[in-house]
Amino acid sequence: MGTQHVAAAQPLLIGLLLLWSSYGKLASSEQAERTALPRLVGESRAKPAYQAVAVIEAVIALALLAPPSWAIEAVAAAALAVGFTGFLAYSKVVVPEASCGCAGKSARPVGYRAIARALLLLATAALATTTTVGWWSAGPALVVLLVEAAVFVMLSAELDRYWLLPIRRLRIRLSHPYAGTASSTAPLAATQRRVLLSPAYRAVDGMLRSDIHDYWDDDDWRYLSYVARYDGRRATAVFAVPHQDSTPESVRVAVVDESSGLTVYRPMVLATTG
Repeated sequence: MGTQHVAAAQPLLIGLLLLWSSYGKLASSEQAERTALPRLVGESRAKPAYQAVAVIEAVIALALLAPPSWAIEAVAAAALAVGFTGFLAYSKVVVPEASCGCAGKSARPVGYRAIARALLLLATAALATTTTVGWWSAGPALVVLLVEAAVFVMLSAELDRYWLLPIRRLRIRLSHPYAGTASSTAPLAATQRRVLLSPAYRAVDGMLRSDIHDYWDDDDWRYLSYVARYDGRRATAVFAVPHQDSTPESVRVAVVDESSGLTVYRPMVLATTG
């Protein structure tokens, strides 16, 4: 299994990743407003630009997956990866509260994982430009894609609910989040873990535009606030976390309109599975 075989296998991985990314954008085109696109191209052009990128991804993906395999396809994928990396760097610096919008629904701000994923995509595309044969000729080198795919999964915040959150739930079950603390007050990290695992968080995840904005304790409760957006208006999501009940299901949430101060959303019945 030589370098040429590994290079030949890359178009398969890149093609599948771009198809996944394209589907996520087309299926949830409203995600465009959470990215830095409104700042970059304007509010009215953000959604069309988002959808155009999805179409370009799909075209390049299909060209990589279908015979024959030409170097120009890998070059196009590399150019796309350069664009992704530049856009994410711009987002993190200029609009730090903006989400990635890469694939699927996620309101998390652009982080180093997203940038690292774009750089990894660029590296695989650059490697793919060195081959002149199709991915079906890679043979045993296709096994390498399993390792690369695992790395992409770990760098994708959109997929955390499928592997990272179950690990966190298991950790909470095996070790109480308050264990080992000298203070009677729960550390903020433990409270945040409970919020992330809660049905309340899943109910408003799509509205959130920041990480923890503020927090305070009041009697038997800890409150965490996040910047949010509801029905196109600025809002604040406030999570209420009881000190004496460590189950994720005990967390409550309300979304408050910033201009009026009125509660505009409060899920009364929260599902216990997501």
